[in-house]
Amino acid sequence: MANAAPLAEWDLPSEFATLRRLMEARMIKAGRREYVQVLRLLETFGMDDLHAAVKKALKLGAVGFDAVKHLVLCHVEKRPPRLDLDVYPYLPRANVETTRAASYMALMSEAAE
Repeated sequence: MANAAPLAEWDLPSEFATLRRLMEARMIKAGRREYVQVLRLLETFGMDDLHAAVKKALKLGAVGFDAVKHLVLCHVEKRPPRLDLDVYPYLPRANVETTRAASYMALMSEAAE
């Protein structure tokens, strides 16, 4: 797809190539289709706005058309994004627990040994 005639002369920021690789790795053919949908957002939004959304999506690990579209809309409207990651079942889940002082102290005592 990177060698497709319509894309041959596009000078896209490097984050777009990263997004494409991640989308294709996670979703194969569906990832390619979603990447084309991301590029089609340029029909509505400017490159600077879409580039900012792609960078934010990569930073958040929310790699998908819906996430990028949401982020570009938020960027343009200057509002904070609210991503529901339940829509992305293929993304790894983080389990974040409340830090306890006892856990920290246990780590400190192990490091001192």
